[in-house]
Amino acid sequence: MDSRTITVAEALVGPSYTPSGPAEITIEGGTISSVRPLEKMPSGPRMLAMPALVDGHNHARPLSPTSFGAGMKPLETWLPSLAVMPSVDPYLAAAASFGRSARGGCVGAMVHLIRPMGQEPLEREVHEYARAASDVGISIGFAVSMRDRNPIVYGDHSAISEKLAGEFAIDDIWRLPAEGIRDQIKRVEAVATEMEDCGHVDVQFGPNGVQWCSDGLLEAIAEASAESGRRIHMHLLETREQRRWADRAYPQGIVNWLAEIGLLSPRLTVAHCVWARPGELELLAQHGVRIAVNPSSNLHLSSGIAAVGKMKAAGIQFGLGLDGCAFDEDDDALRELRLFRLLNAGIAFDEVITPGDALSAACSVSRDIIGLQAGGNIGEAMPADLLILDLDRLDPDQIVDVDPRHCVFARATQQHIDEVIRGGRTIVKNQMLPGLELDAMHETLRAQYRASIASTKHIRSAFEALEPLIAEHYRGCC
Repeated sequence: MDSRTITVAEALVGPSYTPSGPAEITIEGGTISSVRPLEKMPSGPRMLAMPALVDGHNHARPLSPTSFGAGMKPLETWLPSLAVMPSVDPYLAAAASFGRSARGGCVGAMVHLIRPMGQEPLEREVHEYARAASDVGISIGFAVSMRDRNPIVYGDHSAISEKLAGEFAIDDIWRLPAEGIRDQIKRVEAVATEMEDCGHVDVQFGPNGVQWCSDGLLEAIAEASAESGRRIHMHLLETREQRRWADRAYPQGIVNWLAEIGLLSPRLTVAHCVWARPGELELLAQHGVRIAVNPSSNLHLSSGIAAVGKMKAAGIQFGLGLDGCAFDEDDDALRELRLFRLLNAGIAFDEVITPGDALSAACSVSRDIIGLQAGGNIGEAMPADLLILDLDRLDPDQIVDVDPRHCVFARATQQHIDEVIRGGRTIVKNQMLPGLELDAMHETLRAQYRASIASTKHIRSAFEALEPLIAEHYRGCC
């Protein structure tokens, strides 16, 4: 790869993300070879260089579920509502999702693939995700969905099935995977074998969550991960209903039990942890578990606000995820970064989560979550994964010298990004992806969905009958 020099008015350098003033960043072979201060401001538009972001938890959905009637629902009814989304072309679905991630400022994303398109075996479909990631220019973690219990509610749903039996066979619509425990483990290894020569894909075990995985399945995953060193990516204690279920199902403590079976380790990332208690956070920290925090998703799905300050106090490494549900449903990682910090900054003079904490989460820890090499800061020998922001537009007033971090955390969105650089290569310039027409891909996806949505009409009818019964279940038993 050719060398390149970028001259900027400001750069956020080092692990503390300190403003540098005018600087010259030289890139050679995909790596930053030097960061040299300049005596005077360069001519032309003022630019700000900062490390590129990584999405530490996502599901690579083609379009927003809100467009399919899934808006304004808690997770427990939102998830089954997704069954109304028909299958579409997997490459197009993945490329659209990854394209939005790149446009939003990310050079990598965690794909916890809960709903594959299923047009062919997953061992083949994963090639479409890998090809899409390569075409967009990002790296991905790829967690293979694993589950074997509780397809409709947390616990026995037979009473709900009986109420609807005369009209809908809900067990045929919301069914569990046919594979047994060992077959699910083998499927992950088969997918990993397919991706052996694909350096930008890190295949992981993807148990959906404790409430959706039997004890035997989680024990088998813990054993397989310990043997192979493969990472694990799993939801944990996302909602109030999951917290209540876990307390009933595991009176000894759900996190204690996960530790007993060997699932907790530095190989594990858990998403959300909105309802984790301080002692549980300390136990996760003791085992080196990372947490992917998803602020907008938690707000959209009425799950609550994760206590990131308590995670920090416990010594946990936390990353940032968009969960396919950014605040404006546009995969804008810069806006998510700001929301993450604003929700957790602290009160008055008691600062809890600093701008540096937030940048470390989004730029560094999230890299670890998806298996990327260490990086996430601007310095010599660091990977050349950068965002170049238009500082003239980010600070249009230019009245006094302002710390550029203040502007980033007050205003920055994807509209301020001039360029996204991955490994020294431009993957986004002026909101455009070289070689890919993101808007055209969205239009094609919309056309595919409009043409096939009638095929799920019976599912929509079944869900309309099921939704109030799920709500009754949780109001009655919890």
